[in-house]
Amino acid sequence: MARINDVGGTQGFGAVDITDDAEPFHADWEARVVGLLNALREQGLFNTNEFRDAIESMPPTEYLSTSYYERWFEAIRILLERKGVLKPGELDAR
Repeated sequence: MARINDVGGTQGFGAVDITDDAEPFHADWEARVVGLLNALREQGLFNTNEFRDAIESMPPTEYLSTSYYERWFEAIRILLERKGVLKPGELDAR
């Protein structure tokens, strides 16, 4: 079963942007998400495969409507809930 991130051979997404962007982050929060990811992985809370699976399991409309680092943050939230660190919906309440 293909997931939304597996678009090989699919048409209709437009041209691929091949311009080189020298900036790794466009907002401070993006760098913080990377730092959070690295800290949680170093603590052994989850691994890279679990993180990737969490991103790839996002509903298609959500996956396509979010930016790269928004997907990362959502995957971290999903994993923190799966691991019992956060209660479901806890971040939404804040």
